[in-house]
Amino acid sequence: MDREIRSRFDYRRPVDVDDAVAATAWPGVEFIAGGTNLVDHLKRGLAAPEVLVDVTGLPLDSVEELPDGGLRIGATVRNSALAAHPVVRRDYPVLARALLSGASPQIRNLATTGGNLLQRTRCAYFRDLSSPCGKREPGTGCSALGGCTRHHAILGASAHCVATHPSDMAVAMAALDAEVHVLGPDGRRTVPLVELHRLPGDEPHRDTVLSRSDLITSVDLPPLPPGARSGYLKVRDRAEFAFALVSAAVVLRVEDGVVADVRIALGGVAHKPWRARRAEDVLHGAPPGEEAFRRAAEEELAAARPLAGNGFKVPLTRNVMVSALLAVSAERR
Repeated sequence: MDREIRSRFDYRRPVDVDDAVAATAWPGVEFIAGGTNLVDHLKRGLAAPEVLVDVTGLPLDSVEELPDGGLRIGATVRNSALAAHPVVRRDYPVLARALLSGASPQIRNLATTGGNLLQRTRCAYFRDLSSPCGKREPGTGCSALGGCTRHHAILGASAHCVATHPSDMAVAMAALDAEVHVLGPDGRRTVPLVELHRLPGDEPHRDTVLSRSDLITSVDLPPLPPGARSGYLKVRDRAEFAFALVSAAVVLRVEDGVVADVRIALGGVAHKPWRARRAEDVLHGAPPGEEAFRRAAEEELAAARPLAGNGFKVPLTRNVMVSALLAVSAERR
C-alpha cells in the first residue's frame, strides 16, 4: 500500500476559465483553490498531481443578486465571506449557519465554494495508506466494514463503501435546491446540486458526476417563497472543528395551518448530502408539529441500514430532524 509522495509538480495560473479547462487536456492535472483539502492530501500521499492549476486568480469570487431574487455565488468565494454576506444572512440563514458550523475560522477564510463541494471524505480508512480502501484504490475493498464505523453511513451505502460526505455547506445547498454551473471541454452545463454527488454503488472512487476536466464556476440559489423559514442543526463530538455525526438543513413554509413547502437535507448519514424525500412527502399538507415531524422522520429512516458501530445514528437522526423542524416552525412569521 505504499505510495510515493510527489515532491515536485508543475504549477500554472490560467488567464481565464477556458484556459483553466484547456489545461486539463494533459493527464495528472488537478484544480486548486483554497487547498484546505487537496494540500492535506498532498502531504499524506493521497494525491500526486503532475500539474496544479490555480483558479484563485479567475473572476469567480463575487456574490451577485439575480433578477428573479435568487443569488449567484462564484466558485472561489471564501466560506467566511459567504457566511457573512448580508443577503445570505437575511434570506438564506440555513446556509450561513451551516458554513459557520464547519471547520475553524482559519480554514473558512481559505476554503472556497467550489472546493467545499468537491472535498473528499474524512473517513479514517481512506486517509490511512496502510488500509485497503476502494475509494482510494478501486477494487481493494472497504476497511471500514468490520472496523470503527461511528462516523459512517446509515443510508445509501454499499458493500464497497460506507463513508460519508463531510460538507456542511453542501447539505444546506441541497435543501435550498441549489444549481451548480460547470464548464468542461464540451461547454457549459448546469447540474442540480442534489445530483452532483453520487452514492458509492460499485464505484466508490467516483464522488461526483463531474469529470476531471470539469470546473465549477458558480452556484445559484433560487429565491425562497414568501414566508419560508430555514435553519441548520448539527450534532458533533465537540463544539469546534468537528464533522457532523448528524446534521439537518430544513426549509419550511406553513400556510393556512398546514405545511405548504418543506425541504430537508441530512448530513453525516450518507456518501452525499441526503435529501429526505420520503419525509417531505409525509409532511406536505400536514399540520406542523412534533407528531407529524416524528412520523416523517420515521418514514425516512425506514431505509436506514446502520452498521455495528453506528446504530445510535438512527434515533439521533430522527431527533435532529424533529428538533430542526420544530425550531424553524416556531420562528415568528
